[in-house]
Amino acid sequence: MGTRCYLPAMTEDEVEYGQRPFQAPPGATEVFLVRHGQSAAFKDGEPFALVDGQGDPPLTPHGQWQAVQVGERLRHVALAAVYVTTLQRTMQTAAPLLAHIGQSAIVEPDLREIHLGEWEGGIFRKKVAERDPAFLEVERTQDWSAIPGAESFAQLQDRVVGAITRIHAAHPGERIVAVSHGGAIGAALSYATGSKPLAFAATDNASIAHLIVLGERWILRRYNDTGHLGGELSAVAEGLT
Repeated sequence: MGTRCYLPAMTEDEVEYGQRPFQAPPGATEVFLVRHGQSAAFKDGEPFALVDGQGDPPLTPHGQWQAVQVGERLRHVALAAVYVTTLQRTMQTAAPLLAHIGQSAIVEPDLREIHLGEWEGGIFRKKVAERDPAFLEVERTQDWSAIPGAESFAQLQDRVVGAITRIHAAHPGERIVAVSHGGAIGAALSYATGSKPLAFAATDNASIAHLIVLGERWILRRYNDTGHLGGELSAVAEGLT
């Protein structure tokens, strides 16, 4: 007969409750939102080609390098799917990751960028640089509709939240990557946190945000993660003081 081992009973005062790493709730979808890499510059008088009325510039060589770094960062994550939008810069950003994991991208049109109305095709960048009064109104009102013909923030957020909700329904308990755009990602994170509409409008190219989605419960776990790009913690450009 084996020897029995008796463990001393712990009193209520001796029970310990240590900190534990976060774990996603059962059935939740982990969504890694990746902003596309740096896209081609706009030149006055040379608008970008349009896809469904939206500017469609390709990645720059630096943007292609960023895409490679994204692929290296995420290649070892067990991913059920990789989503992109109808705009080529998202597919180009996803391409290195897809090559690593042997999957094809799924197109989700409602994750596309904010429609900028009369400022599409790259004109938006010029207007921002010039501090156009309509852009200043966007900042004041926290609403894209101050731009002539643009979507409102509410319209943008409704379609982006709808897209992520559908993705969650298709991938309960799984991890996915969605390569999207700065405005769209900002709308999703505003919804998750209840922030001001444009609180997350400064997402860096090729950065990663991390959402946990379980029904109407959305948890933001990571924002603007650029560790794979060798970025600094400071928002000041290198060499500037």
